Amino acid sequence: MSKNYRRPQHAGTWYSNDRTVLDGQLSRWLGKAKVKNFPARAIIAPHAGYTYCGECGGNAYKQIDPSKVKRVFILGPAHYISIKGCALSTTQYYQTPLYNLNIDTKVYEELYALGSFESVTLSSDEDEHSIEMHLPYIAKVMEDYKDQFTIVPVMVGSLSPEREMQYGRIFSQYLADPDNLFVISSDFCHWGNRFNFQYYNKQSGHIWQSIEHLDRMGMGIIESLDPLAFTQYLKDYGNTICGRHPIGVLLNAINILRNSVNNGHKKTMTMKFLEYAQSNRVKKMEDSSVSYAAAALTIQ
Repeated sequence: MSKNYRRPQHAGTWYSNDRTVLDGQLSRWLGKAKVKNFPARAIIAPHAGYTYCGECGGNAYKQIDPSKVKRVFILGPAHYISIKGCALSTTQYYQTPLYNLNIDTKVYEELYALGSFESVTLSSDEDEHSIEMHLPYIAKVMEDYKDQFTIVPVMVGSLSPEREMQYGRIFSQYLADPDNLFVISSDFCHWGNRFNFQYYNKQSGHIWQSIEHLDRMGMGIIESLDPLAFTQYLKDYGNTICGRHPIGVLLNAINILRNSVNNGHKKTMTMKFLEYAQSNRVKKMEDSSVSYAAAALTIQ
């Protein structure tokens, strides 16, 4: 018989499994961050070990108004298994060192009824870190409302642009609801021989500066909210943004929602990147690094 919960598999390695220590870290990072694009209806934040990206991610989570959130959709890329579309958990709640997060079974039923979602096995669910790394932050930001919200974890596969549009259309109706928050899990450029990516434009300066220029080019396109331009950017440069498909789904959802007319006027969407960091400033071709960025979307 399968368990009805997912364990915090990466606690104790990628982030602290000590509740007091973890709470203190999250509080410190949120305390340092500034309110810049508030209240967020969607955020983009990294999913590496907190030593590398915890502070960066706090800048995205700072933009959330927990009093307005009833449901948190978490779209994370599948790193270790092949998924043709999007997959849902088979459990009822996710454990974190802070407290448990309950899955919204009603929304899961709605998504399954569409015939476009598969189930992910518990072992694959627990192996994947892209969603788990956001759970402590969600728990911390929502702690005053911990019995009043649910989560909708969605593992996103390697989608074609057409499939990104398909899922964008599905999620656009949920994005339209101000009770819902979307968390898009993504790191940015994975640079180095071990990632099979060593793009270097010497006109930008050092390698790390070339990486930042490439990332910021992509960040600017994401801020323009143009899914076709983002697809073309990835095609042209091959930037190893591991959450490119969740981002593509969000951009399509935004595009559909932005172009819809509600009470005679279109919705105004504003995406802003708030922070950028790199795990290492690469100066030699033998080095490697991963980039991290935090962004927030508002809807009026």
